[in-house]
Amino acid sequence: MSAAYPWLVADVGGTNARFGTVSGPGAAVEDVRVLSVAGHAGPAAAVRAYVAGKPAGSPAPRSAAFALATAITEDRIELTNGAWNFSRAQTQVELGLQTLLCINDFEAQALSLPRLAPAQLRPWGEPAPAADRVAVGTVMAVVGPGTGLGVGGVVRAPGLWLTLPGEGGHATLAPADDFESAVLSHARHEFPHVSAERFLSGIGLPVLCRAVAAVMGQGEDVAALPTEQIVARGLSGESPACSRTLDLFCAMLGGFCGNVALTLGCRGGLFIGGGIVPRLGERFFQSEFRRRFEAKGRFDAFLAGIPTALITDTLAALSGAALALEQTDA
Repeated sequence: MSAAYPWLVADVGGTNARFGTVSGPGAAVEDVRVLSVAGHAGPAAAVRAYVAGKPAGSPAPRSAAFALATAITEDRIELTNGAWNFSRAQTQVELGLQTLLCINDFEAQALSLPRLAPAQLRPWGEPAPAADRVAVGTVMAVVGPGTGLGVGGVVRAPGLWLTLPGEGGHATLAPADDFESAVLSHARHEFPHVSAERFLSGIGLPVLCRAVAAVMGQGEDVAALPTEQIVARGLSGESPACSRTLDLFCAMLGGFCGNVALTLGCRGGLFIGGGIVPRLGERFFQSEFRRRFEAKGRFDAFLAGIPTALITDTLAALSGAALALEQTDA
């Protein structure tokens, strides 16, 4: 059965929930608004707040796709880094929806890749090929440092795009030199398993900064600094530990993204999403990211042929959620 219009699409992270509306077939996502996750008891309450803010007489959504920052395995859904814990079936009934599709947020982010326009991207070097020109079997991947660290992939199949969902942000992080080994060793005093998310995310930057400051051994107190201040002090240069943290963040992100690219063979490109990297501006494009992305020994040349780009549109995942509904409809 076709998903009835209008559609409600949502991209829900640990901090913010972005909502938008698709009015009909082929229509763009419109009327986008951002609501606080902590400010609402659950998705039903957030949807009601979103709908209440629309012009009087606007039709209620009849179908919805929620992209959620957690693994989706059963009816009960709990955000990994957020307060929402809810039943998909109960929420569908409560909102009176014909269809409610719940997918991992990086399934939606991955599904946005085929529809990204050049204006939504900033490539590092040569741009990725246009999605409509890549061969069947071509893989693209996205890695997104936001509140947490998301990883997803998408492969072109005849007539549609298939997602490769997973929880790659929780894979073990590997060091590339003695300093990084010392930083990881220090972090293991706090956490027995240092995943990529423990360093390469909004919740991870304070952990990384504390470890960097300890290994640098200059007595700088960064224990109470939140992510926003670490970024600000690092970019301004007022804090040696914060500045080194940003450099290490970019380098280790490059190494991690190279691992993802090798694992998935994503010749269609590796894309950076999430809200952290855009805050770094030119610092990111002057960093060790791309060198470390390619630094894979005998496979340097393989990685050199894979384009990388920053997604500059923070709302891109909404179009991916819409494509998920569209393909479910097909």
